[in-house]
Amino acid sequence: MADIGTIRPAPASPTVARTAPPAESVVRISLPTESPLLTGETAQAQVVALKKNLQSFQLLLQLTLSNGRQLTLPAESASPLPTGSLLNIIALSPSRLAVYIDNKAEAPLKSLDIKMLPVGTLLQTRVISSQPTDALEGQQPFKSVVTLLNSNLAGKQLVIDSLNELKPGSLVTLAVRDAQQVALIPSSGRLDQIELGQQLASQFQRQGSLAQLFQALSLSAGSPDTSKTLRTTLSQLLGSVPDIEDLKNPDALKALFERSGILLERHLVSGETERLSQDYKTLLLRLISQLSQNTAASASPPPATVPNLPGNLRNALTALGQSNPKNAALNFPLPSRLVSSLLQEGIELEELLKLATAALSRLQTHQLSSVEQTHLYPDGSRLLTWQGELPMRNGDHFTSLQYKIQEERPPQSTGESRDSIWKVDLAFDLDPLGNMQVEAKLARGMFSSQFWAEQKETAALITHELEHFKERLLEAGLTVGDLQCTLGKPVRGLRTHIEERWVDESA
Repeated sequence: MADIGTIRPAPASPTVARTAPPAESVVRISLPTESPLLTGETAQAQVVALKKNLQSFQLLLQLTLSNGRQLTLPAESASPLPTGSLLNIIALSPSRLAVYIDNKAEAPLKSLDIKMLPVGTLLQTRVISSQPTDALEGQQPFKSVVTLLNSNLAGKQLVIDSLNELKPGSLVTLAVRDAQQVALIPSSGRLDQIELGQQLASQFQRQGSLAQLFQALSLSAGSPDTSKTLRTTLSQLLGSVPDIEDLKNPDALKALFERSGILLERHLVSGETERLSQDYKTLLLRLISQLSQNTAASASPPPATVPNLPGNLRNALTALGQSNPKNAALNFPLPSRLVSSLLQEGIELEELLKLATAALSRLQTHQLSSVEQTHLYPDGSRLLTWQGELPMRNGDHFTSLQYKIQEERPPQSTGESRDSIWKVDLAFDLDPLGNMQVEAKLARGMFSSQFWAEQKETAALITHELEHFKERLLEAGLTVGDLQCTLGKPVRGLRTHIEERWVDESA
C-alpha cells in the first residue's frame, strides 16, 4: 500500500454567520465570457482551495452542473470559507451569479474516529476535488476532498493531503492507519484483497479437523468396499503420519514441514515435482478424486465465487474489515470443527469424502491466512507469515500441531545491520497434557517464551521445568528473557494489521 499521507487538522476557521447575505457582498465569482448557467438555473459548488490576500480571500470553486459536468471557477470572498464548504448558486442574469452559503451542510472531516473506524478498515471513497497547495516543508503538495461511500460515515466528506493528485470522480480505496493517517490501496491490490478475503471466508466455513479425517482413514483402510487404488492412497496418507516420538528428530520434523501441503504451489512453480508424491495436499486432492469416482456425491462444495467487478465492488469492500468468517479465520489457532460423528467401523465413503474436503479446506485456510498476515510496511520492513498444521500419531490416537511462524525483516535500505525478529506460535492437544499453547520469540539473540496450559497439573509441571528449560537455552548460546506459564488460554482477539506488527519489548 502506498501512503496518501497525513490527514492534517485544519486551523479553526471563524464561524460563518447563518444570516450572511447572498451574492456579491459575500462571494464574487469571476465569470468567463458567459455564464455556465441559464438565467434562473441553480447549481451547487464546493470550495476546493482557499488563499488569503491582503484584504480578502481567494477561492477556487468546483461547480457541478445538472448534467454532471464540472467547472472550476475563481472567486473572492470577504471572509474565509473552509475547504469543502458547499455553496448554492443561482444565475440572476447571463453575467451575474448569486451565491448562498449552505449553513446546514456539515464541514468535511479532518480526522477519523478509530472507535468507529478501527485501524485496518477499508474505506471506499469518490474524489470530489484535488488541488495543489502552497506546500511548506513537511506538508503534502495536494489537498483532496473525498466522499465516503461505505461504513457508518457513508455520505460524509473527508479532507486528505497527498503526495499525488487524485483524479476527481475516481473511486479510491483507503485503509485506516490511525486517526490522522490513511493509506491508498492500488486498484490491482484492492481486487486481489477482495478475492483473498472471500476465498479465506469460504474455505474457513467449510474446514474441518485433520485429526478426525485420519481417525476415519484408519477405520476405512481395510474396508472391502474400497478399490485397490483408493486403498493405496489411504495407506500412503496413514503411513505419512509420524509418531509423536519421531518428531524429536530435527530432520524428521523438517521433512514433515516440507510435505505438510503449504509448499505445494511453490514446488509446482519451481518444478520440484519429485517432492509431490508425499505432499499432504497432493494426497488429499488424489483422495477426493478417487472418492468422487466411488460415490455419487460431489467431490467438494462449489468453490467461492468472485463477484462481477466493478458492479459489486462496493458491497465487497463494505464487507471487508467487518465481522465475518474471514476475521474468524485469522485467529490462531483455528477452532476444531467436527464434520461427522460417524467414526465407527464401516464408515461410508460419502462421509469420508466430506471429511477429506473439509481437511483440504482447513489446509487452504492456513495458506490463505498466511498470505493475509504477510505485510510490507511503509518503512520498508516486512512481516512474513507461515501458518499450517502437522498431523501426528499419539499411540492409536491421531492429533495435530498447529503452528504460525513469523519473521519481521528490517528494511534493507537503511544501511544498518539488523537481524530479523522471529516469533513462533504453537497449539496442540496431547494426552495426558491436554490443550496447550506456546508463544516464543527470538530478537537480537534474546529468547522469551510464554506457555498456556488448560489443565492445572500440566501448568504446575511446566512451571517446575522452566528452570531446566532456561539452562538448556543458555547452553545453546542464547540470552534468556521471560519464561512464564499460565493456567488457561491466552486472551487473543482479532489483530489489526498495525497490531500484528511486533517489536522487541526489551530493546
